[in-house]
Amino acid sequence: MTTLQQMPPASTTPSLPRLILGSSSKYRKELLSRLHIPFEVMVPDIDETPGAGEKPEATALRLAREKARAVAFLAPGALVIGSDQVATLDGEQIGKPGNHQNALEQLRKMRGRRVIFHTALCLWDGRQSQPEAAVQIENIQTFVSFRDLPDAELEAYLRIEQPYDCAGSAKNEGLGIAILEKIESTDPTALTGLPLIALTSMLRRAAFPFFTR
Repeated sequence: MTTLQQMPPASTTPSLPRLILGSSSKYRKELLSRLHIPFEVMVPDIDETPGAGEKPEATALRLAREKARAVAFLAPGALVIGSDQVATLDGEQIGKPGNHQNALEQLRKMRGRRVIFHTALCLWDGRQSQPEAAVQIENIQTFVSFRDLPDAELEAYLRIEQPYDCAGSAKNEGLGIAILEKIESTDPTALTGLPLIALTSMLRRAAFPFFTR
């Protein structure tokens, strides 16, 4: 059975539907906070292992949907946000490094190269009775060109920012921007983990009242 860790809910108002972010990411929580709307955070416990032969974008979309579905099952009637990100180089998935050595190897492999970040987003509307009406899902691609930097600069960056919980080993919202040459995306917050343009479009289609309090 899926288990969830629930964060304290934000203040709610009668005019707004219950909104839940299904994620353990502090980055996604911070991004959603920018919208100044009340929400809760619930952490879905799902297996995030890629399927055998599964394409990176398919992995991101499947996991975003599974995260949203897991939370929606335990929070009937809520709007639930699920998101997942997979970075790829030459079709190979690049995950979170976890430690300094893995991060250095990732940056060495990506320097001077263009990396694709697939940020999948799912909005599950628990107010809908039909599954096809309840789910909105989309994959937003971001193309990131890394500078061709020597090991010494990569080492120095990693020791300063320690981005070991970030796929691709660089925080574009921080010092990591200095090792990037170009970011190409239709949704500027997608690279950080939660594409807010796509999300607000989904919420609008779900009749979420942004400016009514």
